[in-house]
Amino acid sequence: MLKRLALLLSLTLPGTAPADTAGEFDYYVLALSWSPTWCALEGDARDAPQCDRALGWVMHGLWPQYDRGYPEYCTLPVRDPSRRETAAMSDIMGDGGSAWYQWKKHGRCAGLEAQDYFALAREAFESVTRPEVLRKLDAPVKVPAKVIEEAFLAENPYLFPDAITITCKNRRIQEARICLSRDDLGPVRCGADVIHDCTQQDALLDPVD
Repeated sequence: MLKRLALLLSLTLPGTAPADTAGEFDYYVLALSWSPTWCALEGDARDAPQCDRALGWVMHGLWPQYDRGYPEYCTLPVRDPSRRETAAMSDIMGDGGSAWYQWKKHGRCAGLEAQDYFALAREAFESVTRPEVLRKLDAPVKVPAKVIEEAFLAENPYLFPDAITITCKNRRIQEARICLSRDDLGPVRCGADVIHDCTQQDALLDPVD
């Protein structure tokens, strides 16, 4: 009886649930964040160094994903990345602090050494052509979110609509999320909880300063 009670408590009390298992997931989500949106909503208020740079799409993260849901904060018996290693990701992630946070929450769940995870994340980022036309805006515009997806599909013929989703936040274009195979980073159909696109017809897109 006592053992059964202990088991029930372990399943219900906060902080006692078992951690997700590193290396057990179905595919990756490459999340690309439109930097002007993040800066307008969060970064400027924090005086984030990222917002002092003329950045367009930056890598929010490379996330191990289940067919539904995702693992996070996995335990992995490898060393964490050094400050130098996270700082080296700032060219595509905005700053080293973002790289460190993404490693803690998502990277460990890939089941890779930190240097291998960051190398894979860079490979995934570089495999996607970001639409250059969006960097040429000289003023804010309001566009259907579908237009952003179509721009990515035009620049990346190997992608297909169910492998990419566009998200919005506060009536702004927020992210492009691309679903990739864990085996070769080829495009795969996004899971049911990822695949839903923003349907806004007038989402704000700020220009790159």
